[in-house]
Amino acid sequence: MTKFEKPGRRENWDYPDMARESGTRALEDAGIEYDRIEEAYVGYVYGESTAGERAVYELGMTGIPITNVNNNCSTGSTALYQAARSIRGGLADCVLALGFEKMKSGSIALDSYGDREPPMLRHMQAIEKDSPMVFPPAAWMFGTAGAEHMRMYGSTPEHFARIAEKNHRHSTNNPYAQFQTEYTLEQIQADKMIYEPMQLTRLQCSPTSDGSGAAIVVSEEFVEKHNLAGQAVEIVGQAMVTDMRSTFDSNTARDVIGADMSRKAADAVYAQSGLSAQDVDVIELHDCFSANELITYEALGLAEVGEGHHLVDSGDTTYGGTWVVNPSGGLISKGHPLGATGLAQCAELTWQLRGTADKRQVEGATVALQHNIGLGGAAVVTAYRPAER
Repeated sequence: MTKFEKPGRRENWDYPDMARESGTRALEDAGIEYDRIEEAYVGYVYGESTAGERAVYELGMTGIPITNVNNNCSTGSTALYQAARSIRGGLADCVLALGFEKMKSGSIALDSYGDREPPMLRHMQAIEKDSPMVFPPAAWMFGTAGAEHMRMYGSTPEHFARIAEKNHRHSTNNPYAQFQTEYTLEQIQADKMIYEPMQLTRLQCSPTSDGSGAAIVVSEEFVEKHNLAGQAVEIVGQAMVTDMRSTFDSNTARDVIGADMSRKAADAVYAQSGLSAQDVDVIELHDCFSANELITYEALGLAEVGEGHHLVDSGDTTYGGTWVVNPSGGLISKGHPLGATGLAQCAELTWQLRGTADKRQVEGATVALQHNIGLGGAAVVTAYRPAER
C-alpha cells in the first residue's frame, strides 16, 4: 500500500501514480513480473469510467481483462473478493486486486447527481423515521446507530470516544497512517462536535484520504511453483453479503448501516474456515465512525448483541486483550480512501501474519479477520492464516 495522505497533500500525486506505487510494491513483494498477472480487478468510487485500466497501465499493458469495481466503502474488499473467486473457480492462477482513491476534502456527499434517485435513499428514509436527517449524512446515519445502542443497551459516549483513543494510539506505530498522533480521551471528547445525540466528535470519524492498496492473489500451485510459501497468507474463508429484507424490516439503525450483512458474512466465514471468533488474534474492521466499530464487535461475534461496550471496559480489543482490533489505526486514524481501504486492511493483516508489522506486531498472531462494509450496500469478511509451510 501507499501511505495514506490528506487529499492534495502530496503534490502532483494522481491516481495513476498511486496505483503504480502500490502495484509495484505488491509485484516486488511477490517476486513476479507484471506479465504473470492474468486478470485485474481495480476498485475506486470517485473517478471516470475505465480509470481502472488507466491506473493498471502504469504497471504494464498486456491485454489482460481489467474489471472496474465500485461498491462504495467496500470497493477494495470487493476487488479482493472477485480476484479470489477467479482463483477458486480455476479461471486464473495469478490475479491482481488493486484499489485507489483521489478524494476531495470535506464530508462525502451521498447524492452526486440531481436527476436520479440516490442509491441510499431507502436507507436514509429508514433512519429518518426515528432520527431527523442532519449533515453530514454519513455521520448522521452511523451516529444514529450509536445513539440507538446507547438507548437500548446502556453504552455511553465515553465508550465510543475510547474506541477512537485506542485507534489513534495504535496508529502512532504505523508509518502508512494519515494520522500518527496520540490523543487523550479528553481531547477526543472536546473536539469539534459532528453529531450531538451520541457525542460523536471529529476525532471519532474517518477522514477523507488519498491512497492506494494492492494484493497479488494466486493459486496454491502458483505458490509452490514460485517458492512463495514462506510469505504467502491463505484466505481460509471469505464472504460478501448485500442488503437483505432484515436490513429494513428489523427497524434498527444498526442493521440499516450494515450489522445484519456483517453478521451473515462473518457466520459464513466461520463456517467455511472451521474457526470461531475466539480463534481470531487480530482484526481489521470498518471503523468509519467509532459507533460502527462497537456495533461490529457484536456483528462479528466478539460479543453478544448489546454487549459490545463491555469489550471496551475490559480492554479486550487492544494489545494484551483477547483480540487486537485495528492495529493499523483503523479508518479513523490510518485514513479512508474508499477504493483502497479493503486492500490496505489486507496488507496490514498479511504483515501481521508474517510477523513483519514492526512495533504494531500482535505477538503470536496466527488467525486474522478482515471486515469492510459499503452502504447501499455490501459487507465483505475475510479470514486469513499463514500458508502451510
